[in-house]
Amino acid sequence: MTADARDIQKHVLPNGLVVLTETMPHVRSVSVGIWIRTGSRREHAAQNGIAHFLEHMVFKGTERRSAEEIARSMDSVGGMLDAFTAKELTCFNAKVLDEHLPIAFDVISDLILRPRFDAGDVEKERQVVLEEIKMDQDNPESLLHEIFTEGFWPDHPLGRPILGTPETVRRFARETLFEHHRAWFAPDRLVLTAAGNVHHEQVLELAQREFAGLAPAGPASNPVTPRTSAPILLESKRDLEQVHLCLGVPSFPLAHERRFGVAVLNNLLGGGMSSRLFQNIREKQGLAYAVFSELTPYSDTGMLSVYAGTALEAAGKVVDLVMREFRNLKESPVTEEELRRAKDHLKGSLMLSLESTSARMSNLARQELYFERFYTLDEILDSIEAVTREEVQQIAREFFQTNLVAATVLGPLNGFSLDRARLAC
Repeated sequence: MTADARDIQKHVLPNGLVVLTETMPHVRSVSVGIWIRTGSRREHAAQNGIAHFLEHMVFKGTERRSAEEIARSMDSVGGMLDAFTAKELTCFNAKVLDEHLPIAFDVISDLILRPRFDAGDVEKERQVVLEEIKMDQDNPESLLHEIFTEGFWPDHPLGRPILGTPETVRRFARETLFEHHRAWFAPDRLVLTAAGNVHHEQVLELAQREFAGLAPAGPASNPVTPRTSAPILLESKRDLEQVHLCLGVPSFPLAHERRFGVAVLNNLLGGGMSSRLFQNIREKQGLAYAVFSELTPYSDTGMLSVYAGTALEAAGKVVDLVMREFRNLKESPVTEEELRRAKDHLKGSLMLSLESTSARMSNLARQELYFERFYTLDEILDSIEAVTREEVQQIAREFFQTNLVAATVLGPLNGFSLDRARLAC
């Protein structure tokens, strides 16, 4: 199976493991990743943070390598080894010179298949993660986002922090790690992607050697779609110099057919230096250093949010200016010139983002995980080009509604208040 314009090939092993490669003969590197079709979203409330803790723990040692040997194996060939946990997936990946692919694959496979979860290491890593949680709580933008998301998707895994909480992390036991590892790291829950100066047959041979003998776990249950809420949350934190604001509304899921329309809307609202929010709030009024909007889409829901950091005395005015932009986008179509600029910015960002082997490797995985097919660059560019002024206005009217706007304000509030009337749009 090959996608035109990019040399992409796909093979599915009998046990369900998906192997995807993209050959880029003009480079000397290879990026390889193993993606687990689960993240913090699959956790029960009492186990919040277990996916991230699992990701940490596999680096502490396997049946074949100590933690130091894992690190040395990549450093000795000038490679990079990394991992991350998201709400709907977990990834272990490496980037090396093409000749060192077998070493990188051997290390990643070892991490995935043979972690030791030593009891002493569990205790040590627990302290590391607790420090990571404290670091996040000391970062106002990160803390603001967690408070906002918890209110936006209440009582749902998407609303809970990926890192977990001090209470849940303190409860993790070695047996729980093994239990989740068995359930989540099965071959039919994995996608293996590689991009760079590599041949599909070589990656397939490596995959079959390590994974062909594993038994599949069987179909996973479908996650519950969250209910979106729109609270107004004011969190006083006196030791901050700024007031941090997050205003958000629902948006489309990641694979929605109108995803290109909302991407254009987000871009011209607050996606770059020429966006309305940046120009009006920072450049013309000088009220914030950082102000932007962003999309956070998942498989079955999404969020469009605006962030700004400002002085306490300017916070109300910043809220008013954001609401004014919401109203303007609803009331009148954007100009052709503004639409053109937003489309060209999106196209340029997309093409630049696909220049590295690691970006191509990630792109392969996300297309498989969320679309189960490959969109060529031309298809995506044509879809961006097809967005109309009327479509942008229609999406603004659909989501920019007073009763849908959630707001979180964090900082030295000193009596600052915010009511629903001020969020009228």
